[in-house]
Amino acid sequence: MGDTNRIRVLIVDDHELVRFGLQTAMAGVSDIEVCGLAADGESAVHRAQSMRPDVVLMDIGLPRLDGIEASNRIKQKLPHMKILILTSYEREQDVLAAFAAGADGYCLKTISPEALASAIRAVHNGAAWLDPAVADTVLRGHPSLGKGGSNQPRRMSLSQREYEVLALVVEGLSNTAIAERLQLSPQTIKTHVRHIMEKLAVSDRTQAAVKALRAGLFDT
Repeated sequence: MGDTNRIRVLIVDDHELVRFGLQTAMAGVSDIEVCGLAADGESAVHRAQSMRPDVVLMDIGLPRLDGIEASNRIKQKLPHMKILILTSYEREQDVLAAFAAGADGYCLKTISPEALASAIRAVHNGAAWLDPAVADTVLRGHPSLGKGGSNQPRRMSLSQREYEVLALVVEGLSNTAIAERLQLSPQTIKTHVRHIMEKLAVSDRTQAAVKALRAGLFDT
């Protein structure tokens, strides 16, 4: 039996060497325990149901059932289970498809073991995670995000000003650029960004942008 205080992870990848490497890397992390391995999407679904890991570390390019569909099936059966995509696919459509299927985070295989451990902890704690290497691609691919408009979905608990700031964060603007756009001081923008992250329960700007996209806060 494993330590109940550790995050139990199921690793899903069709390359044995990758599975072994990930298992070895995570073996050195005190609060993470690899509880199982799977080499294809169908096995991932079955083992997620039987092993009930806290986090499924899921590749996309899998035999029998790809990682997007496997994630979708796992979320349908176990909606509270966390799924972190770990792949070499950088295309915008893959990132968006993964989140649409219910993934809680998206990492590239170029990520360091330390950053991967941080991503696992983040999604386990309920935050969204998007690899910075693909964040710009996704956000730049939606130039209409944050342009305003009369038909705006639910805004969670954000104020009007916080909503405006978040829209510009989604566009990829820095605090200084947002301050210039809204004619406010950089310190005021910094305070708004901090309040936004607190309300969205995320730890950085990238995660705030991802959560906004997933929640449908802006028209695309």
